[in-house]
Amino acid sequence: MRPAPGEVLHFSEDPTIEVFRPHVARTAQQATPYVWAVGHDRAPDYWFPRQCPRAMAWVGPSTTSNDRDRIIGAGSGTRVHAVEYSWLDAMRSVKLYAYRLSADAFTEYDAAVVATAEVRPLGPPERVGDLFELHDEAGIQLRVLSRLHDFWSEVITSTLEWSGIRLRNARP
Repeated sequence: MRPAPGEVLHFSEDPTIEVFRPHVARTAQQATPYVWAVGHDRAPDYWFPRQCPRAMAWVGPSTTSNDRDRIIGAGSGTRVHAVEYSWLDAMRSVKLYAYRLSADAFTEYDAAVVATAEVRPLGPPERVGDLFELHDEAGIQLRVLSRLHDFWSEVITSTLEWSGIRLRNARP
C-alpha cells in the first residue's frame, strides 16, 4: 500500500474520516497544528496497528557494509522492521485503512509531509489488508522480538538510517 504519483497517504484504523483537520499531536515538539501524511518511502512505517511499538532500520548512503550485515543481515535486503511478540495478534487482526490525499496540499517536514489547512481524501479509504504480506511483497524483513529495546540500541548507534514509532509502548 503506497501512494500513487501526486498522492500521499494517511493510515488510520478509523474508516469514517471525511475531512482531516490540523491538530497538535499529544507528543508534538512544535505548536503548529498539522495534518500528517507520508509519501512512498515512509508508507511502510505505518503498516502496523496505530499503538504498536516498532523499530525500523534501512540502508542509507552512509551505511557501512559491516552495519548492514550485522543488523539487517548479509544478503537479506535493505530494510528491517521489528515488533514485539505481544503485538502479533493485533498485527493479524487490525483493520487498517489508507486515505489517499493530494500531495499538492502538503509540504515536507522531516520524514513526513504536513498540511496546515483542512484536507479531504481523494476517495473512500482503502482497506490495507494483510500487514505481513505487505512487508513480504515489499522485501522488508519483519522481525518479532521479546523486547525492542536491545535491537533499538544497536540500530541507533549504527550507520543505518532508522525510525522508531510508539516505542513508549514497548516492554521495558
